[in-house]
Amino acid sequence: MILNPRHPLSILAGAVVLAACETASASSAGIAKPTAAAPTADALLALDRQATQAYIEGDGNFFEGLLSDKFVKQKDGSRLGKSDVIKAIRGVKCEVKKGWTLTRPQMLKIDKDVYVLSYVSDRQGSCTADGKTEKISGPARAATVWVRNGEKWQVAFHGENPIVDPAAAPAADKKNESDKNDKAAAGADAGASPVAATPLTDALMAAENAIWGAWRTHDAGKVDALTASDIAFVDIFGTFTPDKSATVKDWTSALCQIKGVTLTNGVGTSIAPGVGILTLTGTVVGTCGGQDISGQKVYANSVYVKTGGAWKWVFGFNSPT
Repeated sequence: MILNPRHPLSILAGAVVLAACETASASSAGIAKPTAAAPTADALLALDRQATQAYIEGDGNFFEGLLSDKFVKQKDGSRLGKSDVIKAIRGVKCEVKKGWTLTRPQMLKIDKDVYVLSYVSDRQGSCTADGKTEKISGPARAATVWVRNGEKWQVAFHGENPIVDPAAAPAADKKNESDKNDKAAAGADAGASPVAATPLTDALMAAENAIWGAWRTHDAGKVDALTASDIAFVDIFGTFTPDKSATVKDWTSALCQIKGVTLTNGVGTSIAPGVGILTLTGTVVGTCGGQDISGQKVYANSVYVKTGGAWKWVFGFNSPT
């Protein structure tokens, strides 16, 4: 609705009366109220731009209202909630020299109240947090999980990975490699080791183990069956696959030759009815792109939607840190 600035009160009052009449009519007719309109990618990107500016300014108060009480993400393998993130943001101070642009938005619908917005965040400057100053430059692939809460949209997850060429990515630290390989091999495909034993965590970890197993064996049929009808994915290099066809093709290519997979530290969080986020740590034995990645850890954030009584993987954001 576009408000006429010459008659704001009359229009607002009319809107309230109209809404009340529609509600009464729907109630008397025994039908449900119309659901709120779906967001657009541009509308959600505008919210992400506001959040970016608030982050640059270290405005923790802004995020008090923006973040869902069920917000969760991983950083360096630690699972962070709403209060952890806001506390960290309050200590942030950024100097942006050439701007911080958010472009190329792509939206994925999880259900009518949950959407994922992915975009490219191009940063130039530096940010200081916890007494440490870090230079930020170049593009990153960002993703935000937006959840409807009444009449407003809140953030249930946000992550950013610098966009790098996998072939040019630095090799893993090989210190104590043999020890790490032995530990990873010993637990390969051993199943989930969740931190919190809850029905949701157990169910999502079982689904996640099946997904990683299908990836390991390049089984496109299983990947298709274990995932929702429309999916998207951000990998550790900031590479974005925007749909199911591209994601299944990427996952089942011969790029990675994996002998074993271990998933640990899984915790499931319900962010909306029938929608959950699973945070976990993945460790593999094998090679990817010709590089030995045995013992390396991947911190995964996987979104699931319950369809036909089964949890289906719908979006993932994997990060090396």
